[in-house]
Amino acid sequence: MGGHRLPGRRALAGSALFEWDGETLLLATSITGPTGRNLAAGSFRLGLGATRDVAMIDGEVEVLEMDALPRERGDRFAAHTGFDPRGLPAFRWFRVTPRRVQAWREENELAGRDLMRDGRWLT
Repeated sequence: MGGHRLPGRRALAGSALFEWDGETLLLATSITGPTGRNLAAGSFRLGLGATRDVAMIDGEVEVLEMDALPRERGDRFAAHTGFDPRGLPAFRWFRVTPRRVQAWREENELAGRDLMRDGRWLT
């Protein structure tokens, strides 16, 4: 995971290491790195896909200690991502509740790109 910080602005953080349970995204990274610090600030933007097939997710972030989740959720994260962060020093869970989801492929889809707004699915 990485991020690029602009002066006065939080970074856009991208990661393929997340797990979706139907309501929240679960990520894990070090709280001491730039991505962890940006996530801990409370807001989130994740871009998924390539240039012509994009999903953007904006959400609210909750920072959790590694032992705060049920073991089953951590096991599901590890199975889905191939990475088990439990036991790594300075790592935390970041549980993201989406507030806005957008998706599009081409310019003609930009007008109807909102799939979720204010935490409510529109489709």
